[in-house]
This record gives sequence, C-alpha cells and structure tokens, in this order.
Amino acid sequence: MKTLGMTLSYLVRQWRWINDERLQPLGLTQSRWITLTHLKYQDGMQQHQLARLVGVESPSLVRTLDGLEQLGLVERRPCANDRRGKTVHLTAKASDIMADMDAVLDQTRLQVLAGLSEQEIADFSRIAEHINYNLHSVCEHK
Repeated sequence: MKTLGMTLSYLVRQWRWINDERLQPLGLTQSRWITLTHLKYQDGMQQHQLARLVGVESPSLVRTLDGLEQLGLVERRPCANDRRGKTVHLTAKASDIMADMDAVLDQTRLQVLAGLSEQEIADFSRIAEHINYNLHSVCEHK
C-alpha cells in the first residue's frame, strides 16, 4: 500500500515528466523551466534563495543559469544587500518563451485536473498548503 508521501512524490514526478517532454521543443530542460517559473513569480531573488526553491544545490543552479543566460533569458546582477551574492532577473527576451511555456503548462494542468471540480481543486490546494506549512515548521525546528 502506498503512503501519502509516496503518492504525492509520484504525482509530482509524473507531472514534471509530462511537462519536461512537452517543453523540450522550446529548448527547456526541467531545471530551466522550473527556474523560469520561479522567477516569473519572484523576479530578482538572490541566487541561493532560488536554488532552495528549485530544490538544487547552488552549483547545479549556476549551470542552469549559465545556460539560461546564454539563451538571453536571464541575467545576474550584484546584490545590493550582499556583496558576494547575486540576484537573478528575467530579460525582455524571456517573455516570448515564457508565454509559450505557460501555454504548455496550462494545457497539461487542464488535462491532469480533468474531471475535478473547482471546489475539489481548491480543497486539495488548501490541504497541500497546510502540509507545506507543516513541512517548513519541521525543517525550522531541526
């Protein structure tokens, strides 16, 4: 019997795999589209914060950012509050690919959530946010 954690892990892996396959024609690897998605919601965050959100170590994120920078989609700037740190920003060129990326992600979302009511989706989101809050509390009290 699968535990809740195993089921959630499987859902995330499958959803990411589908998106990864669909975004490949845009030249976006999983690490690239996930990084761009996080920057879409919080442009200009520090590199170490972005690495934590993406779920990778800083050296792995540096490789991803190098690739995105070569494509002209992001730029790194010195951090005003931390001389050693850098902030990551989307470029104007990123908006076109982000629109295509969002269309793919929206299509996948519609297919994955087909048959669920808006209320069921809202309830699941609320429960997932509560679990996320609990996870952060556990991490802070290690």
